[in-house]
Amino acid sequence: MRVALDAQLTVGTATGIGEYVRGLIDALRREGVDVAELREPHLDPWRFDRRVLWDQVLLPRRARASGASLLHCASGTMPVATRLPVVVTVHDVAWLAEQVSARPYARYYFAKFSPGRYRRARRVVVDSNFSRDALLNLVGNLDQERVHVIYPGVAADFCELARGTGDGRTILAVGTIERRKNLAVLIRALASLPAARLVAAGPHTPYAAECAAVARSLGVADRVEMPGYITRDALLALYRSCAVVAVPSRYEGFGYAAAQALCAGAPCVVSERSSLPEIAAGDAPIAAADDADAWVAALGAALKSGESAGANGARARAIARFSWDAAAARMASLYDEALG
Repeated sequence: MRVALDAQLTVGTATGIGEYVRGLIDALRREGVDVAELREPHLDPWRFDRRVLWDQVLLPRRARASGASLLHCASGTMPVATRLPVVVTVHDVAWLAEQVSARPYARYYFAKFSPGRYRRARRVVVDSNFSRDALLNLVGNLDQERVHVIYPGVAADFCELARGTGDGRTILAVGTIERRKNLAVLIRALASLPAARLVAAGPHTPYAAECAAVARSLGVADRVEMPGYITRDALLALYRSCAVVAVPSRYEGFGYAAAQALCAGAPCVVSERSSLPEIAAGDAPIAAADDADAWVAALGAALKSGESAGANGARARAIARFSWDAAAARMASLYDEALG
């Protein structure tokens, strides 16, 4: 079996979807699947016009030329016209549920046009049970028998990370600094945690400036760091040394930061929203997304306790749940079904 896999979001500053695609490709090859990686390095996937050009023109051409028997659209969008059967991964339905401030043309493409194509896919893969329910609820006439949950894997460098007791002061938040990530609640909590600092690692949106303004107004700007997109080595160093990973998002289709923290053996606190309780699976404390006092209590406990037996015990369970090899085996089986 030769599968053409859309890898365009691994170009440039790859975030959660880029991490997903890289891990999946490696694991599929270990599973014996012949993968043709499709990408155009000179095309910026974060420019809307370039993304549409890739999705609708270049991707189907490259897939046809690859000699593949199946196209896996791994980034939530798929071409209108292709001769190949398609499997599509839908990581979340944030564009339908959360991205209300996006430009109208982007909302149309990601929230209306793209979901309208899912009915033509042979199989639809989602990252969590939460995302499956949300997708079926928001996209009408989608055959639920063709929608399958496959948890993404967490890369080996997180699973094999050597952690000590943490530095006792660093609260780490990972991901694009956008409104749904809810970074401001951590900044408000920081005002009541005088020994702590907050490091928010990820690309900026205009919401980052709002967060900086909140930090200045509370007098904690000197303890808030937003370095932007950082290297893999720098990210791993933060997971290795931080006291706790905080995921206060109002919406996550999967919650990679929480899964990575659990697999790295780092203490973690998540919000009660969307997929995060499912990903935590009882192995991380939960705080209400907009309750700063609850975050003060949960983060304060983690800062005081250092490396906990609970985090270490959760690690083995998380590594088993978020195994790339298990995910690739299930994906290969879906490819067979789609072709059958």
